[in-house]
Amino acid sequence: MASNKAPLGAGRRITAAVVGLGYVGLPLSLLFCRKGYSVIGIDTDPVKIATLNHGKSYLPDVQNTDVQSALASGNFRATGQYDDIRQADAILICVPTPLDGSRAPDLSRIEAAGREIGRRIVKGQLVSLESSTYPGTTSRMLRPLLEASGLKVGTDIFLGHSPERLDPSNYSYPLEQIPKVISGITDACLRRMSSLYGSAFERIVPVSSTEAAEMAKLLENTYRLVNVSFANEIAMLCDALQVDVWEIIDAASTKPFGFHPFYPGPSAGGHCIPVDPLYLQWAARQTGLESRFVALADEINRGMPAYIVSRIALLMTPQKPLKEARILLIGAAYKKDTGDIRESGAVELLKLLKRSGADIRYHDPYVPMLQLEGERMASVDLTDELLTQVDCVLIAADHASVPFDQVMRHARLVFDTRNATSGLEGAARVYRLGGGAMP
Repeated sequence: MASNKAPLGAGRRITAAVVGLGYVGLPLSLLFCRKGYSVIGIDTDPVKIATLNHGKSYLPDVQNTDVQSALASGNFRATGQYDDIRQADAILICVPTPLDGSRAPDLSRIEAAGREIGRRIVKGQLVSLESSTYPGTTSRMLRPLLEASGLKVGTDIFLGHSPERLDPSNYSYPLEQIPKVISGITDACLRRMSSLYGSAFERIVPVSSTEAAEMAKLLENTYRLVNVSFANEIAMLCDALQVDVWEIIDAASTKPFGFHPFYPGPSAGGHCIPVDPLYLQWAARQTGLESRFVALADEINRGMPAYIVSRIALLMTPQKPLKEARILLIGAAYKKDTGDIRESGAVELLKLLKRSGADIRYHDPYVPMLQLEGERMASVDLTDELLTQVDCVLIAADHASVPFDQVMRHARLVFDTRNATSGLEGAARVYRLGGGAMP
């Protein structure tokens, strides 16, 4: 029985249950497998479970061979049954924490997972929340759900928070090399967290409380939102002042101290960067405070697609109105070399262009299909014929596999939001976001 199990790291194979097998949970599951853990992956999506148990991956960053190796080792299995967590020493919660319809935190998935775990938790188990959230979630929401079992955190069971730091499509930093912030409700909880994560990650960074760990993640992503939004504001200023933001950023980047480059684009997308700062803003408002930096950064970030469409409309005016234009968008994902369209500025561009009446198509090797305002859209092949037919090519994501030299040779007009065409030659007229030059 789990109640008789030795503490983590006591010289036997440890079982970890990972709840939520998305962009965070699946890579984390495979990492613990590689470190010798027995891993039970739990998800409510039966398609994901079937896909994994057939040795296939649904994430661009995870190869089929990674899943197959984990299955062949006997250390990994995927299931939709929460009952299996009774076999685990540690339970890691990696469920999404999106915004609701009013752009407030939606913790329903954490709450649902906490209730399911609380009904089955046994003495001696460690629960770690990895999902991004505002300070106090672990201690004030998750803890009572677990203690409803009659077991007390810190003596019978153990609870901590370790915010995920995964960066999809960033292969420079393998998961185990990213320093892991850890925290515990009590000192005993922190020791269990240290034992678990210290065995899988090269460096752990203990902090004083779960609130501190939750706040650290919000700081990291708010820093990025504020700076990306600032870069976008500078790009708009550069357009107005007729100077090139890309040249200016390159020049400023030569300073060896006091400057870190951030680049403009359709928006700071993905699950974390545009969402986590609003968790911080919501938490601030609960105390009677207001985060003006977050509010302004969010406003600028969400306004970028409309600004880009306005620039394209200005370019199209001498030829034809935007409502009569044929436009090809390259890159529907929120950033380079990923298929993630959550909070994607590129998808918002498609919506705005569709509403304008333009004839729109998109090409993205990572996003074969998407839903656009209730209608299915499929990625089209990038052919010479298509490039010559459209009035404008809009580059929203600079995927490495896209042949931008082909675009330059055959397109008539390119609006480049990522500087993907820099240094390339061709017949196309090129205008860049923040490039300053316009007709």
